[in-house]
Amino acid sequence: MVKMIIGIDAGGTFTDFVVVGFEPTLTVRIHKVLSTPEAPEKAIFQGIKDLELEPFIVEGSARIVHGSTVATNAVLEGKGAATAFVTNHGFRDLLQLGRQDRPKLYALEFEPQRIKVPRERCLELPGRVASDGTIIQSISSSEIDELVLKVAEQNVEAVAINFLFSFLNGDQEKQVEYELKQRLPFLKVSCSHQVLPESGEYERGIATWLNASLAPLIDSYLKALDVGLRDADLQVMQSSAETIGAAQAGDNAVKLLLSGPAGGLTGLKFLGKKISHEFFISFDMGGTSTDVALIDGELAITNESKIADLPIRVPMVDMHTIGAGGGSVAYVDEGGMLQVGPRSAGALPGPICYDRGGTEITVTDAHLVLNRLPDSETLPGGLKLNRSRAEAAMERLGRSLGLCVKETATGIIAVANDQLAAAIRLISVNKGHNPENFLLASFGGAGGLHVCALAGLMNMSRAIVPVFSGVFSALGMTTAKRGRQFSKTVNMELHSLDLERLLREFLELESIGRAELSKEGLTEKSLRVARSVDLCFSGQSYTLPVAWKDRFQAQVDFESLHMRRYGYCHKAPIDVVNIRVSVATDETKFDLPERHETESEYTEKLGSHDSTGHLRVDDMELNKSINGPQVLVAYGTTIFVEDGWVAYLDKIGNIHLKTGRIPEAL
Repeated sequence: MVKMIIGIDAGGTFTDFVVVGFEPTLTVRIHKVLSTPEAPEKAIFQGIKDLELEPFIVEGSARIVHGSTVATNAVLEGKGAATAFVTNHGFRDLLQLGRQDRPKLYALEFEPQRIKVPRERCLELPGRVASDGTIIQSISSSEIDELVLKVAEQNVEAVAINFLFSFLNGDQEKQVEYELKQRLPFLKVSCSHQVLPESGEYERGIATWLNASLAPLIDSYLKALDVGLRDADLQVMQSSAETIGAAQAGDNAVKLLLSGPAGGLTGLKFLGKKISHEFFISFDMGGTSTDVALIDGELAITNESKIADLPIRVPMVDMHTIGAGGGSVAYVDEGGMLQVGPRSAGALPGPICYDRGGTEITVTDAHLVLNRLPDSETLPGGLKLNRSRAEAAMERLGRSLGLCVKETATGIIAVANDQLAAAIRLISVNKGHNPENFLLASFGGAGGLHVCALAGLMNMSRAIVPVFSGVFSALGMTTAKRGRQFSKTVNMELHSLDLERLLREFLELESIGRAELSKEGLTEKSLRVARSVDLCFSGQSYTLPVAWKDRFQAQVDFESLHMRRYGYCHKAPIDVVNIRVSVATDETKFDLPERHETESEYTEKLGSHDSTGHLRVDDMELNKSINGPQVLVAYGTTIFVEDGWVAYLDKIGNIHLKTGRIPEAL
């Protein structure tokens, strides 16, 4: 019997914990430890030890839901496992040629794309599947024998197989996969018809290569976790905001790229039900980066994401990530302009004020210099902030700009805020949404310091810093569904749709999902199925997703979405390009405890009264408004209430912010 759920978000700077206990009464505990990027599992084991959770793990009464940056960091840093790429004859350069897109339309010169797979590891085979799925050229056993020898010579850890039209017929990929696994059983093999059965050989090839190259890293990491956690019930957060069993995660490595950030959106959806609000613009600002997203009633899932220079076509929460966090480095460029990020000071050495050997000024240092962070007490991870070191470094940087210390710090924060606002415009205004109709939700350790400024830049009059905002992604993981997302290209015209064929295709994907989840011990009755389709006007190369109910409703929804997104509609026929199926459980449901009931259970006190004038959230009275400027300090985060803003605390611990000012008492 599950007595508790442990949510763990392993970030670049901190590893966050939220422990929801169900016996004898509901309790919520939170904790943070400094991350250990060289071996992320070390920070996890340390946090479990700090929270004294080992007995529950040993007895099997704890479920662990974990979000990791292992896959994301490997992609960003190009540190995936050595991988061979197998494709049809004549297509060995497929991954390097890509779509020939210009990253900057008017730039005369730009950096060449990175080499995904060295050319000597790109191997070709005869054999061909036609555009209707029929095999028009077979692969002989001698040709496969030769391929196996070439792969063995490459000294690789993984193989990605990507044949043309494999999304219609994957038999030849299965044939090659079988022989490779029989003769080279130590290899991780990924087939494109399993990873991404959709049209677009380049995007399918990228997804398959990423899945193969990440699989050894994910497997190794999860095995280390499994040993340390003694075969606990371990679930891993997927980019689609659903969890997958750790045993299956390695084979689905490409679906873990937004593992941590997806938890934050799941938490926000959960919180929205508690405060009766459905429309949010979120920004999750940590030490290394910031993730922004929009929730328009439901979590938006997209298959058109990008990480670095790579198109990611697997289902992911629709968010945009920029390299601007509390640890982002500030510097003066060659033209004498102040810049912030994307390079980060990371967890070690970290910002200068962490006093761990850092020498480069960061956004966190700027906030400390402006007295927006407490330096009089010990923070999570045992940190004690060193104001004098931050001010000395800020003075040196300001000298090169002709600015004083406070002007330099203010400038750093202004540059960071402009970057954050630009990211929010991409996911709101650029997609036809008016930010004024949404509630700005800030979480992550650094988010509360920027929330009022960002709301002002976006002409938003309301904002919220959720309870447990410093560990909010970990909270979201405790509420997440268990599930899978499946897709398939069908290429049918909506007007003359073969409904019987469409139903067969949907049912086939659903049966795969039910079978996979049954292996994790879930029953048929606990599963919920949702269907959707990717539509486009005939001749277009891009699609828009809409829920599938019937042909007429799909057309209405598609045309409405197309008009909102692009400002026009064609009179051309509409094509059904892909179908999608989600098979998942319901979210985990529990009520957040009210502050007056269990405050000591879920709040970690920061110590004695802050002599700098900062106000602790623990000391705030419920629903009593506080005028800015004011700094509010909570465990794992700090909120800066700007002049012209009002803050108040609700009964479950959320900080609500709105423009205006409460008149002072006469």
